[in-house]
Parts: sequence; C-alpha cells; structure tokens
Amino acid sequence: MSMSLKLYNTLTREKAEFRPIDPKNVRMYVCGPTVYDYAHIGNARPVIVFDVLYRLLRHVYGDAHVTYARNITDVDDKINARALRDHPGLPLNEAIRLVTEKTETQFHEDVKALGCVEPTVEPRATDNIPQMIEIIERLIERGHAYQAEGDVLFDTKSMQDYGKLSRRPLDEQQAGARIAVDLHKKNPGDFVLWKLSADNEPGWESPWGRGRPGWHIECSAMSGRYLGDVFDIHGGGLDLIFPHHENEIAQSRCAHGTEVMANVWMHNGFVQVEGRKMSKSEGNFVTIHDLLHTEKFGGRQWPGEVLRLAMLMTHYREPIDFSVKRLEEAERLLSKWPAADGAEGEPDASVLDALAEDLNTVAAVQELHALAQAAKSDPAKLPAFAATAALLGVLPKKTEVDEAFASAVDAVVQMRLEMLKAKNFAEADKIRDDLSAKGIQLKDGKDPATGERVTTWEVKR
Repeated sequence: MSMSLKLYNTLTREKAEFRPIDPKNVRMYVCGPTVYDYAHIGNARPVIVFDVLYRLLRHVYGDAHVTYARNITDVDDKINARALRDHPGLPLNEAIRLVTEKTETQFHEDVKALGCVEPTVEPRATDNIPQMIEIIERLIERGHAYQAEGDVLFDTKSMQDYGKLSRRPLDEQQAGARIAVDLHKKNPGDFVLWKLSADNEPGWESPWGRGRPGWHIECSAMSGRYLGDVFDIHGGGLDLIFPHHENEIAQSRCAHGTEVMANVWMHNGFVQVEGRKMSKSEGNFVTIHDLLHTEKFGGRQWPGEVLRLAMLMTHYREPIDFSVKRLEEAERLLSKWPAADGAEGEPDASVLDALAEDLNTVAAVQELHALAQAAKSDPAKLPAFAATAALLGVLPKKTEVDEAFASAVDAVVQMRLEMLKAKNFAEADKIRDDLSAKGIQLKDGKDPATGERVTTWEVKR
C-alpha cells in the first residue's frame, strides 16, 4: 500500500491508521435500505459516503481486493403494512413482492443517478433465513438467547460488555429499546431474534415454529455469510449505533466467540432539510426521486451529480443542512469545472491525501476545484483532473454540441444583442429565458477593447 489511510472508529472514539485484516481482501459492510418506500435524502448520505470510501479502498488496494456488501431488507413489519395498504385485494406474500420489487428497482435507479457504483454483493434478507436460524440456534446453545411465549430473545445480561459501541449502560438503554418491555422478557433491554408469524403474516419454518426474523439478526447473518465472522469496516448512519449496530455486535460476537464483529465502525451524521429535522408532518420530507424528477424542492429538478457534490461538501461525520442554497452552491462549482471524459491519468496526490485523512471530502473538493482551474488553463493537467473527479464520482461529462446547433444559438444570441441595443428589454429577456429553459446559459460582459456588450453562452450541465 502506497498511502496511509486514517479512519475515525466509533468503537474506540479515535482516529487511527487503517490496517486491513487481509490487504488482498478488504471487507466492508453497510446497512442498506428497507424497501417499503422511496429512499429519502437522509438514506442517500450513507450510500454516497461509503461509495466514496469504496472507491478509495479500490484505488489503494486494487479493484479485485475489496469486497463491499450492502444489504436489502425485504422482510419487515413496515413492508407488511405498506403491502396491505397498497394491494388490499392480493394475498399478502404477493403484495409484499410487488412492494419490495418496485421499491428496490427505484432505489437502484436513484443511487445510480447519484453516481454510485454497485457494491460487490447485495444480499437480500429473505435469501438468508437459514443463516439467521443457524446463528439463533448457536446463541441458544451458548446461553445468550432464550425462548419465551414463542419468541426467541437475546439475553443482554449474558454479555459482559454489552453496550460497548454506544457506551450506554444497560440501565440507561431501557427507554431506547425498539421493542416495548414485555412481561416475558428476562431483562428490559432484551431484544427479539425470532418472532412467531400469524397466518396472514410472512413466515418461515424454524425450530421455534413458523415465524420471521427480528430486525438486527438479518445484518449479522448477511455480513457473516459474505465477509466472515470478523471483517474490516462496518458503516451506516449515526441513528443506527443504538440499538441496531449494538445488537448486531452482541449477536455476532456471542455466536462466533469473537472479540469484535468489525474492526472499524464508521457512522455518517444526520441530515436536516432547510434547517429542520426531516419529517412528513413538517412538509420537508424529500425523496431522491423527488429531487431528480420533480419540482418539489426549489421549484426544479436537480442533476444527480449536483446532489452528490452537495453531500460531499460537508464532512461525513458532521450534520448536514440539505438546502436549495447548498444545491445551488454545488451546481455553481460544477459549472466552473472543465468537462472531461475519463482520460488516462492518476488521481491528484493532494486530493488523495485529503481523503486519506478520515475521508475529508471537504478538503478533497477544494483541492479538486483548484485542479479544475489549473486544467482549464493547462490542458496537460486535464487527465489528472478527470481521474481525480472520477475517483470522487463527480466527473463533469462532455456535452456534444454540433455545429448546426451552435450556429443556431449564435444567431439567437446576436438577435438578443440587437434587441438590447434597441432598448427592447422585454423581448431580450424573453430570449434569455427561452434559451435558459433549453439548457443554454448566457453570460453578458464587455469587450475590453471597444467597451461594447458581448455575450457568451454554454450548455448547462
């Protein structure tokens, strides 16, 4: 490895040099979507953040030596509720399939538009039920789980250092438990590994009867199957530290008898929208699909590369205020960068250094902007700019403008200049607006020699 990569580890609360278990197989797991509804802008953040990390790891260790698993949760009570709501006339299993397939397809389209590469593997929860049952059986055998009234629960007091990730003592965790305290629990913080299913609910046969998995066991099974009992990096949003990631760790460590589940735990910060917590009741709940394809946010559609850059302009661990102003700022920055194809070049050292310092995309974007300006005046620097922008997933694409089109735009721009000379400002403004609607940006200035008005134009990306 030619560069030292430092990452902040939530488990140790320290930034340290990243040392993979096996440099020939660097392994990362990130919690993916629960496919019951369109992914919102908060869901987009971990997808983009860990896509950048995946790209960086592949650059450092080689494409063939990094395994990135991001799961799809396709069994969940929210999915059942959505299926019943949207397809009341269908058998539940069929309705669930329609909801999950549609939502998963939309998620893939959305994240592709955000410039994210596909993970190495994308396991679905329903394809890993036998692995979940196997872990639960092992937990019961080892005295870490018990059966009560048909459910199987994890015994939190059976694990001496439960709560290490969130650093919340057990007596403080009761209010945070996702499942309400039931009489059949040994301890208030105990959580469900397997729950019985009613006839009208999806279910799988198990040693404890027909049922379905709890929320946390799914990720333990999928990460273990594809990455091993102990792997390098586990990522997700800050909101998942407790209870989800805490309980994943408990299940995996107690089932496998390991000291850790993953060596490095990384969490991205929260996303607000226009300065407020995002919620449907606030009227500021925005999906990726809304931003890309409707005029719900800021009265217009936004290109995927603008959304991505806007996310990367805040450090991943900091909270982000997602606003129209921030998107406009990202779009202005992108418009100043030269369009380029993925030219043969090596990513710039200053950008790599920034990313190697706990994925500092803020500094990386600043360095990339400086490189863009240098490349505009020195074409020899264009390959390095293109390779660096591609590494961040924000490479401005070349827009083909044929001669006939350019001539037509030039003629209209000249006509507008004539209108301005004749002080026919209303008509000149109409021409500007018409061109803008077609994606043509005009820029007025003065000829330094004659002082006369001149107008240049470019195709907006």
